[in-house]
Amino acid sequence: MSDAIVVPYEVLVKKIYDRLVLAGIAQDQALIEAEIMSEADLLGVPSHGVRMLPPLLKAIADGRVTRAPQFISVRQFGAIAVLDCNNGPGRYASQKAMQQATTLAQEFGVGVCLAKNTTHWGRAHAYANRAAQAGFIGICTTNAIPTMAIGGAKKTVIGNNPLAIGIPGANSAEPIVLDMAMSQAAVGKVGTWLREGKTLPGNWGLDANGNPTNDAKAILGGAVLPMGEHKGAGLAVMFELLTAALAGAAFTQQIRTNDSSGLDPQASKIFIALNPAAFIEPVEFQQHT
Repeated sequence: MSDAIVVPYEVLVKKIYDRLVLAGIAQDQALIEAEIMSEADLLGVPSHGVRMLPPLLKAIADGRVTRAPQFISVRQFGAIAVLDCNNGPGRYASQKAMQQATTLAQEFGVGVCLAKNTTHWGRAHAYANRAAQAGFIGICTTNAIPTMAIGGAKKTVIGNNPLAIGIPGANSAEPIVLDMAMSQAAVGKVGTWLREGKTLPGNWGLDANGNPTNDAKAILGGAVLPMGEHKGAGLAVMFELLTAALAGAAFTQQIRTNDSSGLDPQASKIFIALNPAAFIEPVEFQQHT
């Protein structure tokens, strides 16, 4: 007999929503946070689901997440927007930024929103997926606290800077979405395998002394390793430059200096939306996909 407890998605959304509102988050923001957080569990990615609620609530209580953020448009240049998110709830900020990118893409064929001073967005999939469901190609990445060793280092050097790409499918509700960290496995996945008592592949990470290990607990105290060795490392560096450098904001080590919890305040994210209709007849594109 399984000891799993099954909670309907709608019930979980309501519970998270109520708790966030009680913590002082505005209702519209709390709803998006709750929906995206619950969605991760619904789609089988518990590392980025409801388990992230307690740290978020603590960060709100500590003032590390802004309860009532003031979103400021820093720059607007044609199809490009820069948004300062005031370290507000990261899922809401990310959804708002991707929506701005798709709005610009509707007008210009392409839209780019660079969001600075953001907190952890949960799962990158959520934003590329929503853009694709709306009929746009969605691309997004972020920088983060250093968790990955690269270039022969024995300790963390850079974030594993995930990338998500969403392509509209033949059925608008079922786009084609890629979501991957630049490490062999996301840090959250290592944590999930630890909770489930699984033994990891030997190339996932290093212990605190810089030795290769398949012990999940040791990796969480050490560093994950890049996928494809130099290839994942190179992509992580480029995504750091496409976010923090372009935003003139905190790099990975500076994020950790300010907050080592993994909340990632002051992180930067870039959201890109492409309008397929600017390239090809939508029906023809749909047939190809």
